[in-house]
Amino acid sequence: MEKLIIIGAGPAGISAALYAARGNMEPLVINHGTGALEKAEKIENYYGLETPLSGKELFERGLQQAKDLGVRILEAQVLGMGGFDTFEVQTTKGTFEAESVILATGSKRSTPQIPGIRELEGKGVSYCAVCDAFFYRGKEVAVLGNSDFALHEAEELANLASGVTIYTDGKEPDFSREHPIAVNTMKIQSIEGESHVEGIRLQSDVTSQENGDMQASFMPADGVFVALGTAGSSEIARQMGAELTEKGHIKVDEKMSSTIPGLFAAGDCTGGLLQVAKAVYEGCQAGISAIQYVRSRHRE
Repeated sequence: MEKLIIIGAGPAGISAALYAARGNMEPLVINHGTGALEKAEKIENYYGLETPLSGKELFERGLQQAKDLGVRILEAQVLGMGGFDTFEVQTTKGTFEAESVILATGSKRSTPQIPGIRELEGKGVSYCAVCDAFFYRGKEVAVLGNSDFALHEAEELANLASGVTIYTDGKEPDFSREHPIAVNTMKIQSIEGESHVEGIRLQSDVTSQENGDMQASFMPADGVFVALGTAGSSEIARQMGAELTEKGHIKVDEKMSSTIPGLFAAGDCTGGLLQVAKAVYEGCQAGISAIQYVRSRHRE
């Protein structure tokens, strides 16, 4: 079992890893791409930089710094997390158990622009299969996404729902393994329902001969689970039952501790300034707090 797993290898995750490594925690960092940092063309307002760096260059320097210190880096996609007392982190490379976890994967900065999603949130539109699957026993549900994260959520739901279909919204399926879940690749026109989700209206490839408009077909569903891209920090925290803020960020205290003992968060996923300086500070604090948490467990 790992003492500490850090999910994310950006400024917050690597900062946490550097402090944890020096605290003899031997952290395991799980990385799946550079995230928002990669989109930064030039960074020139960060302490100590003689010349501007691209976000990608800064990411690579931080990653190498951690490796030079002996930090283990696992290239894998995190699919979800569970456990009691200790944490089970489910990834595309297997499941890992840890005494403590730091979430530092940033925050998702885009919401699918599909009519009906926001209006029906909490009324059949959900973002966590583990949290809400129980309410859909014997019902028909849909999962929105085209990656392993969507497949993972669909498989969680399949244990209770009468039927599960993955809707890719026109994107090509990008699953790393074979599976029995039904997949529909048509473009989604809207999520529909009055007081609760009633189904998904799909945009057909067939054009009406009368007016030239694309025809639409309606697929009944009692619930829609949004699982686009990869599981972000907030999605993982929600799976564990950690409290989120009104804006959907992970609620933490001054020590970067979430409302779940042993689960910490740092960086963009906690809200506030979306700046490298803030992420580095919070990563440092989360790393120190995780060290203290693990050591206190061993003293008990």
